[in-house]
Amino acid sequence: MPTSANRPRAAAVIVAGGEVEGRRPADHPPPTAATDSKTSGSFVSGSDGVRSWKGTLSRNHVAKKVTYPVEPPVGGDHNQVWMNCDGDVYTKPLNNENAVHSLEHGAVWVTYTDKAPEADVEALAAKVKKTPYSLMSPDDKQKDPIMLTAWGHQRTVTGASDPNVNAFFEKYVQGEQTPEPGAACTNGLSQ
Repeated sequence: MPTSANRPRAAAVIVAGGEVEGRRPADHPPPTAATDSKTSGSFVSGSDGVRSWKGTLSRNHVAKKVTYPVEPPVGGDHNQVWMNCDGDVYTKPLNNENAVHSLEHGAVWVTYTDKAPEADVEALAAKVKKTPYSLMSPDDKQKDPIMLTAWGHQRTVTGASDPNVNAFFEKYVQGEQTPEPGAACTNGLSQ
């Protein structure tokens, strides 16, 4: 029988206001009640088809809903708890505030509408499942059937076989845009 000295320790979990929070790293301050984001700017389209946010993307932790200027959002204030993004595929829409935190950690977020062909959704899900620092979910509020999002960057693709899918993943999964490189994509929320 293991003694208390060599027994595995459980991570501390705090339940506050109905939300679960794991241990918070020092660079993750407690949430504020503010919902007015300091995000400002607009997209600039590159020759590669990637739209890049030019302006400010605030990074405050907030405890309420945030109104983002684009759907899906490419950054801004967000919940202190991220969505698991270790190749996680979700079948229901995500809370943007949690998914934006995953982007801050360097994840690529694949989103799709009900207009995306089922074969493309399945192929993209298979790619995401093999790719750490990625996640996927439906988002019927976005303007195009399939979109790829990273912190400050976004593009539409025509389908799973579009060569821009691999190019986006190669450049943005834990890419130079990542505000918190190496931050966890596990031990967050899942559906």
